[in-house]
Amino acid sequence: MRPGHAALRRGRTSRPHQTYLVTFTTSERAPHFADIDAANTAARAIEDPRIWENSQLDAWVLMPDHWHGLISLGERDELSTLVQKLKTNVSRHVREARPEIARVWAVGFHDHALRAEESIADAARYIIRNPVERGLVRRVGDYPYWNAVWV
Repeated sequence: MRPGHAALRRGRTSRPHQTYLVTFTTSERAPHFADIDAANTAARAIEDPRIWENSQLDAWVLMPDHWHGLISLGERDELSTLVQKLKTNVSRHVREARPEIARVWAVGFHDHALRAEESIADAARYIIRNPVERGLVRRVGDYPYWNAVWV
């Protein structure tokens, strides 16, 4: 991890039952997931139930060069460990399917703990509308690489 990332994480703690908006990017912002095979493989790996045994993935979207997720942290999970587990699982599966992708994710991630006054529904809408806002599709339902527990 680069020194800047370590400094950002210092002093931060994961809180059980807290909902976090999490974002991480592909290595060098490469559009790995513009490729249908890589995106399909990643989408299956993201929803692997072994990752989400204790925490819940409330909403997510896989963009060509980044991922957004809304995670409700469980009692036994640490956010950093859970994100690392997710990134590792996706990387392993993507590299098996697409060996030419040597490095899938960039180091680190950004997280924002939703405050009491912030709406989980608004955060989920932000996530799933990302492909529309970026001009990839006209309607949310036209984009295949997202999910939300409310759907």
